[in-house]
Amino acid sequence: MAFLTREQIEARLVALHQASLELVGDLSLDTLLERIVNLAREQAGARYAALGVQSEKGELERFIHVGMTPEEVRQMPHPPLGRGLIAAIQNERHTIRVPDINVDERRVGFPANHPPMRSFLGVPILLGSTLLGQIYLTEKEDHIEFTQDDEQVIETLAAYAAVAIHNARLYADLVSRDEVLQQRNEDLALLNSIATAMSDARDIDVILEQTLDQVMAYLGVEAGEIYLLDEDNQSLHLALHRGETSEPFWIKDRFELGEGFVGIVADTGKPMVVVAPKADMRFLRQAVLEAGYRCLGCIPLVARGKVIGVLGVATRQECYMEQRELGLLQAIGAWAAITVENIRLAQQARRLAVLEERERIGMDLHDGTIQSIYGVGLALDYARMAIQDDPDLARGKIEQAIEGLNATIRDIRSYILDLRPRQFRGQDLMGGLRRLAEEFANNTSIVIDLDGPDDGQVVLPTAQSAALFHICQEALANVAKHSQAQQIKVELWTAPERVLLEISDDGQGFDLRKMSLTLGHGLANMQTRSHKVGGDVEITSEPGKGTTVLAWVPIHRDGCPD
Repeated sequence: MAFLTREQIEARLVALHQASLELVGDLSLDTLLERIVNLAREQAGARYAALGVQSEKGELERFIHVGMTPEEVRQMPHPPLGRGLIAAIQNERHTIRVPDINVDERRVGFPANHPPMRSFLGVPILLGSTLLGQIYLTEKEDHIEFTQDDEQVIETLAAYAAVAIHNARLYADLVSRDEVLQQRNEDLALLNSIATAMSDARDIDVILEQTLDQVMAYLGVEAGEIYLLDEDNQSLHLALHRGETSEPFWIKDRFELGEGFVGIVADTGKPMVVVAPKADMRFLRQAVLEAGYRCLGCIPLVARGKVIGVLGVATRQECYMEQRELGLLQAIGAWAAITVENIRLAQQARRLAVLEERERIGMDLHDGTIQSIYGVGLALDYARMAIQDDPDLARGKIEQAIEGLNATIRDIRSYILDLRPRQFRGQDLMGGLRRLAEEFANNTSIVIDLDGPDDGQVVLPTAQSAALFHICQEALANVAKHSQAQQIKVELWTAPERVLLEISDDGQGFDLRKMSLTLGHGLANMQTRSHKVGGDVEITSEPGKGTTVLAWVPIHRDGCPD
């Protein structure tokens, strides 16, 4: 047996140490494994070298070899399967060095056409008690068998290799986690972009277009479409189609619940992905297949637990939509569905508000204005019959009719004042109040007196000024409609850290316990406006003693709540 001199061993260990340090710094696992197996072959002087890597389940997941020609590799039916001496190293977890493989009782033979091999050195790659892999060396070139020195050198290399493989796996895991995190950040950025765009949208068509365009761009698909549930909640109609083909995916533009892919998704509330459209042609256009589309996906649009539509995408790529992509599409669909549902609810609320307002006006006109006109008609009819026999009585009835018409005109003007309010657009507050007072005086017979600061200037942020302006407008409208007042006084003044506005009248007043019935939404509107800017409103009234509205707002912008 050939032995190395001390100087040879030291030089060999120094070279091995330097090479091993380079191994530890290599974070690419595939490159690292190739470097380890080549270094082991070089250090031990072997003709053939291999490295087997264990999976977490203990299976041989990688087998890297050097020394055999490509032709020799091609002639073998399969690489080593991890039996025989390879399995012995895995099970026993210690070095095995034999002069001749062929006479060792643990051998199971080689694959067909495998090159002949005799001498063998196998070393486990251990990190603590965890087996990461094995190094195999065969056919020592300058001696009949591997030496004790070879064994020590390769065991040292295996120790370095264990750390290097562990580091490379950790790095690969970090890279993978970073890619997942980056992908999630991109997904969240898309959701945020869609949510921002939808928050400003007031049109359902715009929402559908933005949703479908962004989904198609993000997923890289060539076509998409959206079906919406009809008001009967039993069928869906095609609302939007985008794609290279002008025709939609399906031969029908309307589906019943449970009918076809669109109807099934709407009925079950679960997504469906079809990766072989030819296998199921229910309602699918032949042109879709002819255009080369190979994958179809349908996602439910769900708002508050209710499906309101279905989003479909199609692509020519092989597509098996990962769970992440399906989850992203469902989240986008939920955003779109909720926004569409909110717009529909807002439209319905506006329609109901219009109907309620029309009903209120109709009742007021019926109970007040129309009856007054009817009374004028009766007075004139009485005057017509009495004009011959009692002219004085007829003149009295005509004067009564004129007073009734004037009163009716005032009532109508008060409604006009209430239904067509002025808007405050950031002008001087006192100037705005003067215009309100002038319009009030022109449309009613009530005497109005406006009083404010001596210099006529009140410095307030626009939000506070607008709140006081609209509170005064609301109060004047209520006086014109309900109070039967003869005089009204509006006074504006400043106090430390706040500005106050008082509107008082000498009308019939009302019971505070019944104010909601008397003022309708007026008081609620005043309080809402004042609270939004950090202020408040106080109402004082008694039957027969008039009404006073006192409102205040903070002077500084800091007083406004968010």
